Formats: sequence, C-alpha cells, structure tokens
Amino acid sequence: MKFKKLMVCILISFLLINLIGYNYSFASQTTYQEELTKHYEKQMERPDYTTVKAKVIEIPYDDTDVDKPDVEPLLDVRYQHLEIKIITGPHKGEVYVIRNTIEMITPYKLIVKKGDTVLLNLTEDEEGKVVNLRLYEISRENTLLVIIFLFILLIIIIGGVKGVKSVITLGFTAIMIIFVFLPLVLKGWNPIVLSIFICGIIVTVTLLMISGRNKKTLTAILGTIGGVTIAGIVALIAGQTSRLTGLGNEEAQMLAYIPQHMQLNFKGLLFAGIIIGALGAVMDVTMSVASAMGEIEEVQPKISTKELIRSGMNIGKDIMGSMSNTLILAYAGGAIHLMLLFLAFKMTPREIVNLDLMASEIIRAMAGSIGLVCAIPLTAFIGGTLRKKQVKNK
Repeated sequence: MKFKKLMVCILISFLLINLIGYNYSFASQTTYQEELTKHYEKQMERPDYTTVKAKVIEIPYDDTDVDKPDVEPLLDVRYQHLEIKIITGPHKGEVYVIRNTIEMITPYKLIVKKGDTVLLNLTEDEEGKVVNLRLYEISRENTLLVIIFLFILLIIIIGGVKGVKSVITLGFTAIMIIFVFLPLVLKGWNPIVLSIFICGIIVTVTLLMISGRNKKTLTAILGTIGGVTIAGIVALIAGQTSRLTGLGNEEAQMLAYIPQHMQLNFKGLLFAGIIIGALGAVMDVTMSVASAMGEIEEVQPKISTKELIRSGMNIGKDIMGSMSNTLILAYAGGAIHLMLLFLAFKMTPREIVNLDLMASEIIRAMAGSIGLVCAIPLTAFIGGTLRKKQVKNK
C-alpha cells in the first residue's frame, strides 16, 4: 500500500512540475503571437509533392565515370538519365525517365546504379497527372527494418519473457520521445522540465514492467530519477557558467531557421538532451545495485543496514568504471569526424575546447558521468533506508 502511495506521489510531483513549466512557457502569449502562429503554421505545411518509391530499371546515359581532365573541378557537372518504374502510390507501375545531376566537387554524390530502389518527390497537376519527378534519396528503409527486426528477435530469443517486456518498454520509450516530448517542445514547453518528467515516466514504466512491483524496483526508480536530475543540474550550471548557446552544431543552427511562432529554447534543448542521454546508463547502474542489494538481503536477512549500504557501494564501484567509459565512448564515437577535422586543420587544444560545439560535448559527457556516479551512493542509501523502514514495520 505504501509502495502505491509513493509511486502516485512521484508521478503527481512530476506532473505538477511539468504543468508549472507549461504555464510559464505560455504566460506571455498574446493575440499577436496567435496570429504569428497561424501564419507560420501555414508556411510549415507539407509541400505539394508526395514521396514515392521507384526502381531503376535502366540507365540510358551516364557520364559519371568519364575522365574529363580539361574541366575545372568547380565546373565539373555530370548527369545520369534514369529509367525508373514507380512501385508505390497511385502511379504504381508507371515508367518515366528522369535526370540526376551530380556536382563532382561536392563530397556527397548521389550516384545510382541499375536495380537500385530510390525515393522520388512526385508533383501532380490538378488532374492528377505527374508533372515533375525529382530524385530525393536512395531507399534504405528495408535494410533498417531488417536490422531492427534482427535486434528484436535476438532480445526475445535470449531474454524470453523478459525479452518481450524489454521490447515493449523500448517501444514505449520511443513513443514518449517521438510523440510526446518532441511535439510538446515544438509547441513551446520547457524542454528541461519536460525531459525530467518524461524520464520519470519512462524509468517508472520500464522498471515496473521488467522487475515488477517490489522494493528493488522502487529503489532503482528513485536512484535513477535522482542521478538524472543531478546530471541535469550539473549540465545547467556548467552550461550557464561557460555561456553555451545550444547552437553549437549544424542541426541546431538549421532548426533556428525553421519559421516558428515562438523562439525555441536551444539551451534548454541542449540540457534536455543531456538528461535523456544519461537515462539509459544511470538506469542500468541503479538497477544493478538495487538487484544486488536485494539478493544480499535475501541470502543474509540479518545483515545490518550499514553493511548492506556498504555492499551496495562496493558493487556500484565495480560497475562505475565500465559504465562511465560507456558514456564517454558513446559521445566520443559520435564526434570522430569532428575530432579528425580539428586534427586536420592543426588546431591547438585551447582553440578546440573553447569552441561552443566542443564545450557542449564535453559538458554532455561529464554531466552524464557525474549523474551516473552520484546515482550509486544515492541508490545504496535509498535501498538501505527502505530496508530499515521495512524492518521497523515488521
């Protein structure tokens, strides 16, 4: 009964915090802003084309392999004439010939081969006839679906019932991020408050489904929320002190040019990304510590609370090194191209670390690792405290 009350209190607390963030975000909205909303929403509507899949059945002309030594690199433009057959949509089965223009100086060249499946932007006239076809990209969705299916299959085969539960919780996490967090951020909600609220829901649902309703789960939930919150606070303080803008990478800068009726909180998005990014590793650590403490208590029910907390700390210390490396390596892996770019231009370490982009990545990695480290004693203390209360109740 107390477990239920505590879980309800946690969820209500996150809901109240989120509502405060929502009200704060929209407190200054005026009629003028509402008019801007309508104006920009109309601009943000999808264009008048549809995306269809097509098969390249023949290439009548292709000069991409022709050697042209007399042409200057800036003026070197090649062409492919592609005979394609549309395989999706209302124009399925129709055959067209389109031109693919390739500027050879650009690093990314979309050169297709016979038999490739491609995506096209198709424009129709008022009568529904095709008036324009433009090559958009190579179709990669089949490969992605296969690798996702393989991942899910392996989880179910190896994990059994718990594997099925893991897949369900993974789907729930994806839904919360894609269909709840992102749309609400675009509507102007506070991303930091929203990310903490979303993380609280994700960790609660995930751990309850995987481990059931027990003291171990409650310990891990509270430890994870505490660790993630600490990561967010550290990131917020470090970001404000170092005057990060949240616009260090190209994606954020592109987002800044999207017409919106209100300014997005780019600093908040940076810190929200740190909080969400640290969630998985922190949850893994807290669950491991809570599970181990539960097993120790079951084997040695007479162990003192102090000894139980010390055991939890020792277990956490063993996990801490590898999990910190996991976070650091994940961030480093995503920044390999960036680090190579710095080395190629022979930038000094001082120049590199003071860049907004690099400082953001360092703070992201350090804040997540600090949250992970702090989650260990927090989880051990919570596990010992809950056990002490349970002993008193008995």
